[in-house]
Amino acid sequence: MQLLEFEKPAVELERELEKLRVKSSSQNIDMSAEISMMEAKLAETRARIYENLSPWQRVQIARHTNRPFMLDYVSLAFTDFCELHGDRHIGDDASMPGGFARIGGRRVVVIGHQKGRDTKENLKRNFGSAHPEGYRKALRLMKIAEKFGLPVIALIDTPGAFPGIGAEERNIAEAIAFNLREMMLLKVPVVAVVLGEGGSGGALGIGVADRVLMLENAYYSVISPEGCAAILWKHRKHAPEAAEAMKLVAPDLMKLGLIDDVIAEPTGGAHHDHQATAEAFRSTVLRHLDELAALPAGDLLEQRYAKFRSFGEWNEVG
Repeated sequence: MQLLEFEKPAVELERELEKLRVKSSSQNIDMSAEISMMEAKLAETRARIYENLSPWQRVQIARHTNRPFMLDYVSLAFTDFCELHGDRHIGDDASMPGGFARIGGRRVVVIGHQKGRDTKENLKRNFGSAHPEGYRKALRLMKIAEKFGLPVIALIDTPGAFPGIGAEERNIAEAIAFNLREMMLLKVPVVAVVLGEGGSGGALGIGVADRVLMLENAYYSVISPEGCAAILWKHRKHAPEAAEAMKLVAPDLMKLGLIDDVIAEPTGGAHHDHQATAEAFRSTVLRHLDELAALPAGDLLEQRYAKFRSFGEWNEVG
């Protein structure tokens, strides 16, 4: 399992606790007092670490290889998933799966970015960076959802859209721009959830929604901290300062009014407990779907338009 630098004190205590438990069991020694003390120390250490995370540390958690990905949520929080393939123009894109599903008894269409956990899967999923056909497939599924009156749930987890020559030749910019326009006009509720990385236009290409939610340790930004640091400081080593300045994590974006809700993660992050994270995800998404389902299509479109028009702050100087 990937170990983040700031997690090491807690991991070392976990190992010491496990040694005590093994010793107590194997040698039949009552070490309940020592074990209780170690458990209390571990809980205190975890609380100290995870209650005071910096933006850069949250970015590291968002990229953790054991963090639940799109299809993990589909498996844990949805039922009856039926994947649909192809954009009807070029082909299929495995980095943007989607299809029909149920959540809490509701029929929905779910789409999203899918990463891989090993080299083979990452090559198949293109590291979660979708091609133009991925965005065109996503829009095709959203149009199907609109036809049948089904809500759309978009699960965002990408460092950005694929920037390769082939993607440019097949017009990745046009595919994303077209999605932005068409999602604004969808006559069914749309809920977008940033699961981990929400990178640039690659994230926004499925992110125009009535409700934009974020996992507690996800990030959502026009550029990665490393990219920002390379531009402003001429070196990636300044990524922590960039992450602090960019206000890209969920608590900051909530304060700025750019997202609608933050989904709490278990102590230590989603990578420590997939099931608990999926349950929090499911209950939050259902709550927002219930609220949106009560709105007539006309009100839904008006509120969506007003939501995105309200973004941005400025000062006028006379």
